[in-house]
Amino acid sequence: MGDSTKDGLHSIELSEFTKEPPSVKIIEEVNDSPIEEVRLIVPITDDPNIPCLTFRTWVIGLTSCMLLAFVNQFFSYRQNPIGVSSVCIQLVSLPIGKLMAATLPTKLIRVPLTNWSFSLNPGPFSLKEHVLITLFAGAGYGGFALDIVTLMKAFYHRRLNPIAAMLLAQTTQLLGYGFAGMFRKLLVDSPYMWWPGNLVGVSLFRALNEDEKRPKGHLSRLQFFIVVLVSSFAYYIVPGYFFPSISALSFVCWIWKNSVTAQQIGSGFSGFGIGSFGLDWTTVSGFLGSPLANPAFSIFNTMAGFVLVVYVLVPIAYYTNAYNAKRYPIFTSNVYDSAGNQYNITRILDDKTFTIDYAAYDSYDRMNVSMFFAYRYGFAFASLMSSLTHVVLFYGSTILDLWRKASVTAEDKFLDVHGRIMKRNYEPVPQWWFATILVISLCLSFFTCQGFNGQLQLPYWGIILACAMALFFLFPVAVLVATTNQGAGIGVITEMIFGYLYPGRPLANMVFRCYGVTGMGQALWFISDFKLGHYMKIPPKSMFIMQLAGTIAASTVSFATAWWILTNIENICHANLLPAGSPWTCPGEDVSYNITIIWGVVGPNRIFGSRGLYTKMNWFFLIGLLAPVPVWLLARAFPKKKWIPLINMPVIFGSIMAMPAAKSVHYITWCIVGIFFNYFVYRRYKNWWARHTYVLSAGLDAGVAFMGVIAFFALQNYEIYGVNWWGQQSNDHCPLAACPTAPGIVKEGCPTF
Repeated sequence: MGDSTKDGLHSIELSEFTKEPPSVKIIEEVNDSPIEEVRLIVPITDDPNIPCLTFRTWVIGLTSCMLLAFVNQFFSYRQNPIGVSSVCIQLVSLPIGKLMAATLPTKLIRVPLTNWSFSLNPGPFSLKEHVLITLFAGAGYGGFALDIVTLMKAFYHRRLNPIAAMLLAQTTQLLGYGFAGMFRKLLVDSPYMWWPGNLVGVSLFRALNEDEKRPKGHLSRLQFFIVVLVSSFAYYIVPGYFFPSISALSFVCWIWKNSVTAQQIGSGFSGFGIGSFGLDWTTVSGFLGSPLANPAFSIFNTMAGFVLVVYVLVPIAYYTNAYNAKRYPIFTSNVYDSAGNQYNITRILDDKTFTIDYAAYDSYDRMNVSMFFAYRYGFAFASLMSSLTHVVLFYGSTILDLWRKASVTAEDKFLDVHGRIMKRNYEPVPQWWFATILVISLCLSFFTCQGFNGQLQLPYWGIILACAMALFFLFPVAVLVATTNQGAGIGVITEMIFGYLYPGRPLANMVFRCYGVTGMGQALWFISDFKLGHYMKIPPKSMFIMQLAGTIAASTVSFATAWWILTNIENICHANLLPAGSPWTCPGEDVSYNITIIWGVVGPNRIFGSRGLYTKMNWFFLIGLLAPVPVWLLARAFPKKKWIPLINMPVIFGSIMAMPAAKSVHYITWCIVGIFFNYFVYRRYKNWWARHTYVLSAGLDAGVAFMGVIAFFALQNYEIYGVNWWGQQSNDHCPLAACPTAPGIVKEGCPTF
């Protein structure tokens, strides 16, 4: 994505973002940033006297942070989850801030027994306040720790100490701050680490805060956002209450009601989704995020990977009955025995120690997975390896050069204009702040895992190994994201390595993954936000304080929300026990549950290793390692073909990682909407696209979120799930699509072959 502004597929109209913002002090500097995109978009102006961490920032930021944490955690358990990004806060907080600036008193308030004072209204609402509020809102989240809480309470039905769970949610994120401090100077201060994804945020901040003249006969960006929000809010009552089935319309199933094959082909939820689509924004954005924020070439790569797996590899394997695939549904994360029955985990788990009984496993049956789920792991292996090869081939020499230049920059010898402004106007964050956070969070991590009677199962060396893996991968992944806007996940590697080292303990495997993945992810998030603050000339100490407060607040609210929902909604996450129309099916957590069985209970050696059925999937490690090579050779052989380097094998292999929580209908609808806006609309109506696309995405997300919360507290909280009719069901009415087709396999509601 780093070269996306040059590829012709997804460059952005920059002219409207290059004018000087009003009411700022002009710095007499040469715009000598080595990155052209940064020179075009990021302003080289700053006024250090502009108020930043104000009363307004704290009130709006803290409220927004807690609200966003609640909404995102609340909707994560639903059939079509809703992820509301901080872009919504970016748009909504602006008029609220201006209203506070116009109405609050300006009199200074002194804090008793101190010399410190502050004003409720230090002047006009500033761009820096706006940036801090937005970053405050998105500074923290529940992370994988809350998945662990859900799995233990709703799936394994075991008690979990709430204090231990709360500390797990806090410590896994706070460790990321300590990790980030080790590489902050290289990854933030260096002008060569430019984090291209932040340029979208810079553009939107400038567009919203600079004086905008509304075109005659058209809407301003804020007016457009309000229109979209109200429309989305009003419409979501249809798929959210009156007609949930509109989320997936699978006409092929309705035509051939008695054909298993036809329903496998046509079902958007349980099959290949031919002809299936949804008329619900959560179908579009619920699992893959808003397609409006993805460049066209990324969408095309994702679509290519989806087509390769869903329409080529899986059908061939299934209909040739590879690995006895016809005994199981095509698209499922569930695990099975060889007779086609769902694997009975209680037969192999010791209830007292919550560990596997290998004698019971050997006397029971080997574990089987669906053909799609086997390929999903094969593609996960390939995605990880292809990321390494892709980086080395396409960016290896560049990254080495960037490393050398970044190392020099760390000595403050080659700062660009933004680095010079920040160094001149603001004090840096002392390194001991990061070290203190790291030491405290590490001590709390040992206490969390070793205390509470060892309930979390993770030994002390597991914490050390998880932190070591996070640190090992952090810098190369961060350099990749900072220069190309592409990254690689380490979830599969953490699960596999710890599964070999410490098998048979599902909770230990989950906690290990949580410390490794969440720790690294939070560090990347922190550094990225710090770079955005660097571009917008936010005082570093204000950034640190705000992000720390945001993380603690958000993780606390997310945990409280999860615990409340899991305690108060009966039979949550069990679709067969929920009332008709209930949305609390937990599709993502259901996948996580089966993943813990594979890696934590049974262990990788008995699935993909020498004692497992799926050893051939290990060939995908080699396939992924070699796959980028022909693309690189073609790019060198035909340098004028600009589309060849856009073939991104890591994205292609990683495209299906959201499945099977996401279904075929989600991918199909996501691709259609994304290609329409970011290819056709972009090419034909570029000015409209640059002005409205991100605002449209934020308005759709916000409207759905507000209606969803209101519908829950007004209706679903009282077990009112809608009108009792055919369209009330939260499925696509393709019951035969999940039926096995192997001879002799019996399943309730399915024909026997």
